[in-house]
Amino acid sequence: MTEISLDLGEVTLRGTVAGAGPTVLLLHAGGERRGVWSPVAAVLARRGLRSVAFDLRGHGESSGRAATLRALADDVAEMIRRQPAPLVLVGASIGGLAGLAALADPAIADLVAGLVLVDVVPDLAPGRVRSWLDFHGLRDRHALIVEDVLGSGSALFATAGALDLPILVVQGGPGSPLGESDVLRFRAANRHVTVARVPAAGHLVARDAPDELADLVSAHARAWLKAESKPAEYAE
Repeated sequence: MTEISLDLGEVTLRGTVAGAGPTVLLLHAGGERRGVWSPVAAVLARRGLRSVAFDLRGHGESSGRAATLRALADDVAEMIRRQPAPLVLVGASIGGLAGLAALADPAIADLVAGLVLVDVVPDLAPGRVRSWLDFHGLRDRHALIVEDVLGSGSALFATAGALDLPILVVQGGPGSPLGESDVLRFRAANRHVTVARVPAAGHLVARDAPDELADLVSAHARAWLKAESKPAEYAE
């Protein structure tokens, strides 16, 4: 593994690179650190994939403050720009929403072969999200970003619905804030969405079931990247 830094002027993001091959960018959940991806990264490396995991701003060893989704999304856009394309983007919880917000820029979306959303979809019911966060004692610690994300739900849903790339939703089991109606609504909005369930995991799938998550990510990433590498066919 190699430690790296991404200097964005107002903030410096610390990251870790593992393996060699096409790139998978890993974005952790709110309150987590990049180290949560280490078991997943080890599996990806064995499967011929290079992973890059950063501490999001205001988390772990990265500087700054995570107060708005826009700031996180701008950081993710820079992460994507500075990695070899095409890459696969994997985001857990708020990391997934930040990734979605970054993909609203078509120039950024063009660099991405596929998106994995780990136990998150856009535009969940705000009351249910607040209740879930309160139950786990998380809302007070992240009040600003929580309300900003909840206020961005419809815009994120519109972005996700318009994306022309494969999307995998990895849904956790008991303890996940996602309901079947949320997943079905998301699938109806974008024909590229598929769903895989990890019943042994809660919301933090990378922590609860890293091997199963790594298997899903590696299988889909390799298929998507292979499809991207095929030469275009030209009519004679």
